[in-house]
Amino acid sequence: QVQLVESGGGLVQAGGSLRLSCAASGRTFSSYAMGWFRQAPGKEREFVAGIAWIGGSTYYADSVKGRFTISRDNAKNTVYLQMNSLKPKDTAVYYCAAGLGLSSAGAQRDIKLYNYWGQGTQVTVSS
Repeated sequence: QVQLVESGGGLVQAGGSLRLSCAASGRTFSSYAMGWFRQAPGKEREFVAGIAWIGGSTYYADSVKGRFTISRDNAKNTVYLQMNSLKPKDTAVYYCAAGLGLSSAGAQRDIKLYNYWGQGTQVTVSS
């Protein structure tokens, strides 16, 4: 069982930065790939970024590539999402998720393969 708690969301002006954190409980955190997803009002939840459970490979949606960086600290059971050059279209509720043993790019982009989800944190980017 893994419990996930996100933090770090808020209101920021376009061009600004935020860093989201996701703290995980459980002793097997390092066995899980971690992903960040987001859901804007009236839209489906979409993949933002993922980091493999081993090797540290990272994957990004085209819409955030070059602006967002995902990282993890297994000693702290925490995954981060550094978001720079934020745009109003980045406004959404951001969720972190854990998927057991996911490694490939395709697997980490597949929302259906994630086992655990956090409650979400709101990110609002004003123009």
